[in-house]
Amino acid sequence: MTRNLDTLLTALYVFCDEHVTEPRRIGRPPKLGDAELLCLAIAQVLLGFPSARHWIRFAGSRLDHLFPYLPKQSGYNKRLNRAGPLISRTIQALAAQVPSWHDDLRLIDSTPLPCAASRETVKRSALAATAGYGYCRSHSRFFWGYRLYLVTTAEGMPLTWCLARPGIGEREVMTALLEADHHLIRAGQVILADKGFAGKEFESFVTGRLGAHLLLAAVIWHNWETGAPVKRSLIAYDH
Repeated sequence: MTRNLDTLLTALYVFCDEHVTEPRRIGRPPKLGDAELLCLAIAQVLLGFPSARHWIRFAGSRLDHLFPYLPKQSGYNKRLNRAGPLISRTIQALAAQVPSWHDDLRLIDSTPLPCAASRETVKRSALAATAGYGYCRSHSRFFWGYRLYLVTTAEGMPLTWCLARPGIGEREVMTALLEADHHLIRAGQVILADKGFAGKEFESFVTGRLGAHLLLAAVIWHNWETGAPVKRSLIAYDH
C-alpha cells in the first residue's frame, strides 16, 4: 500500500463502510454517508485545518475527486458534533486490527486540554457550561478546559477516551470510563498508570471488576533498574 492521502482515505472509507457504519435504513440516503464523513474529518486533521470554514473551501477545490458531495460549513459542523459515538466505534474497530490489540499491556493516562487563556474568553466560551478549572502538575499551573482521558495499547493506539471537568478526580473518571468500556480489558491484562491513579479503591476496581492488574510506571522503572527478570511483575510491591 502506498503512503499518500488518497490511498489512506480510500482504504479508510472501505474499512468503515464494511466494519463500522450501520446498514442504510429505508428512505433517501444522506448525500454524505457516515464513512465519508469520517474520512473528511480525518483528512481535515491530517492536513492541519482548525477552521471548518477554511477546510470545506479547501476540500471543495482539492478533494472533490474523493468526495462527490461536500456539505456547507454549518451542515458539516452539525454532522461532526453528533458523530462522537461513530468516532469511538471507528477507533475501537481500527485498534482491533493492529497486533498490539492482543498484547497483555494497556496504558491509561490523562492530560490537560486547555480551552481558554483569559477570563474574558472563558466568559464568552460556548464551553462554559461543561468546562472548568484544574491544575496541571507537569507545568505547575492552573488551566481552564477539560482533561482528556485515554486507554491505549502499549504502542499508543487509542482504544477509548473521554473528556471530563479537570476538577473531578482522575481515578473517578477513569473508573467510569473503564466500567463503560470494560470489554476492552481482558482478564489477566496489566494496566500501566502513573501515580495519579494510585489508590486502594481504584486498584480494587481494576482487580475485582476487570480481573486485571494495576501497575504504576515507577514499578516497571524500578524493575529495570534492579535487573528483575520479569519487568511487569508487582509481586514485590503488593504487600
